[in-house]
Amino acid sequence: MKKKGEKKILQVALDVLELERAIEIGKESLEGGADWLEVGTPLIKSEGMNAIRMLKEVFPDVKIVADMKTMDTGAIEVEMAAKSGASVVTILAVADNAVIEEAVKSARKYGVAIMTDIMNAKDPVRRAEEMEGMGVDYVCVHVGIDQQMRGMDTLNLLEKVSAAIDTPLAVAGGVDAEMASEVVNLGAEVVIVGGNITRSAKVRESTIKIRKSMDSGIAGKEERKRVEKRTLDEQIFELFMQVSTPNISDAMHRKGVMQGIKPLFENIKLVGKAVTVQTFEGDWAKPVEATDVAKEGDVIVVYAGSKDIAPWGELASWSCKQKGIAGIVIDGAVRDVEEIRRLRFPVFAKYIVPNAGEPKGFGELNTEIKCGGQEVKPGDWIIGDENGVVVVPKGHAYEIARRAKEVWKNEERVREEIKRGRTLSQVLDLYKWEKR
Repeated sequence: MKKKGEKKILQVALDVLELERAIEIGKESLEGGADWLEVGTPLIKSEGMNAIRMLKEVFPDVKIVADMKTMDTGAIEVEMAAKSGASVVTILAVADNAVIEEAVKSARKYGVAIMTDIMNAKDPVRRAEEMEGMGVDYVCVHVGIDQQMRGMDTLNLLEKVSAAIDTPLAVAGGVDAEMASEVVNLGAEVVIVGGNITRSAKVRESTIKIRKSMDSGIAGKEERKRVEKRTLDEQIFELFMQVSTPNISDAMHRKGVMQGIKPLFENIKLVGKAVTVQTFEGDWAKPVEATDVAKEGDVIVVYAGSKDIAPWGELASWSCKQKGIAGIVIDGAVRDVEEIRRLRFPVFAKYIVPNAGEPKGFGELNTEIKCGGQEVKPGDWIIGDENGVVVVPKGHAYEIARRAKEVWKNEERVREEIKRGRTLSQVLDLYKWEKR
């Protein structure tokens, strides 16, 4: 039966590739109030059963969870993990029933617990009920990392499963300090936290914050209400404001970067949705008319077709600033740069020249264009800073924004380890992972 009113278990998922890093993060998280340490699937694939052995050796009094994600040979893999020092072994619920049954038998033989992960089950509530019937020790309600990036919600699923079964529940999938209190209130006995601890620059402090939220049961309610009230565009904007264009480039696997387009001044940040302009050499009518079309917070994106004649300058920038337009990106030239810099209106361009053309009116607004070698459609997200400009397709913006934030978190952790005296190659164990 699910235990009510007792202290809940905080399990830290060590989803890293390097064993030394895992041990260091594990130590800091235990100091912050973690109860169990999970040898994450990436670590098991990187280091094998030795990762389980080493963590058990270093932390002999701590329960070690082996996130095997077993799909076949249930008995053998449970035996391996148990003999290596694991106290809990995870099996994927999408595995055949025979795999689950054999895993449970092996677990009873070796004195370990079985946690079944219902991630990707077609009918997760029904599958959780079936897992209970097979005698598993824990059912893990889990929304995977890639699913989280696309906006899938863990809390709704947890609520449904909690109402359906009595087997103790674990929950995983984007749990942070705001969410931890809610998953406890919804019936989770084991709260599994990965990146929000392991990618933190201050692991101990992050763990303490999550532990307090779990124990109080109230810490995250107001923050979650605030988040739920925001529109999707507001959430995307907030995430992109927190990350750099290099973070976004990494999240997009080096796609989306506009070539040759640079900011006009330092300490510049630009985030907004594109209003596109196709114009022709020397014609500044359509770029200026875009100011009437663009809404507050939008970014005007122009293909100008010339490096010698500027379709944009100080007066057009003043017009945009007065209306609240976020900025402009030009595959072409600008002028009046001293005045624009004083104005601090975000302008990104390829060239700076003194001369302007004529307002002839050729071109088109809000059509698909190429800017800096990248396709840009109306409504795509444009992010600019001192590194340059990146375009993110509007249909993938939320996912990319979430992934960029994860890149940022990981760099925060790596930066902290470098500050402690290790080199970047040592932190990432580059020599081990060089392509053979």
